[in-house]
Amino acid sequence: MLTVIKLNPQGAEMLRYSGEVIARDAHRIVIQAFWTMAERDLGYTRFETGDRFIEYYYTDRWYNIFDIANTSGTRKGWYCNIAEPAHVYHINTQETIKQVDLYLDLWIRPDGQPLLLDEDEFAAAVLTPEQRQGAQQGLHELYSLLHNHQDAFA
Repeated sequence: MLTVIKLNPQGAEMLRYSGEVIARDAHRIVIQAFWTMAERDLGYTRFETGDRFIEYYYTDRWYNIFDIANTSGTRKGWYCNIAEPAHVYHINTQETIKQVDLYLDLWIRPDGQPLLLDEDEFAAAVLTPEQRQGAQQGLHELYSLLHNHQDAFA
């Protein structure tokens, strides 16, 4: 098992949960995790108990990608967090991923239609120039991967 810790731009912990590593290479870890929190209706989708998340974390990219399916395996869509590159390390014997969320998100429906989320929150956030530039780079890369059906969108 691996622990995922989501931080805000000031370094405060926002969320912590566990997942199972299912693949890795030099700059990427892919985990499987399940939604265990209360159901959450986001308007464009609903996270429900037992939903499966295949989560792609990158140590050299400004985002992560969650491929989300319901309990019967039907894809709900992809949730992409614009975030600093992931930091992977060990605490005692527990492997951990820490990632700083930059508030901007991209939801992609199963038919490939993107929906940019939280632009107001991103605009109002106190971020460094490097974080803002990285966020724009990450968003551009996600749109390119989606358009070219690459990586998690293949």
